[in-house]
Amino acid sequence: MVAFSADVFEKFLAEEDDAPVVMLNLLRFVPNGGRERHLEYLRMAEPILARFRARIIFRGDGLDVLTTGLTEGWDAVLLVEYPRRTAFKEMVEDPEYQEAFQVGKSALADIVLQPLNFSKGL
Repeated sequence: MVAFSADVFEKFLAEEDDAPVVMLNLLRFVPNGGRERHLEYLRMAEPILARFRARIIFRGDGLDVLTTGLTEGWDAVLLVEYPRRTAFKEMVEDPEYQEAFQVGKSALADIVLQPLNFSKGL
């Protein structure tokens, strides 16, 4: 199911908004055409991302999980960089993005969206 956790989303937007944020997207596609619909979504979404000064910085297909524990992997991973948190909010509220989102949503059996701060070192 593709839905935001309202309280977590509100907290995310309430944090400091003066630095870029990267959104980790873990994707599991529906059988029979999910990957193809996701590629269609990406074609629709990339110019919209550019309007909000966001960009895909990594896109890759998942391979077999190498560790024990949770062994069900993801079909694909995306890392999308946004110039600030509010750019993400503005994009997801954009009517043109909402059209693309319907295509993207139809491609997915499951998704995890996790925002990441840029690390200043471990």
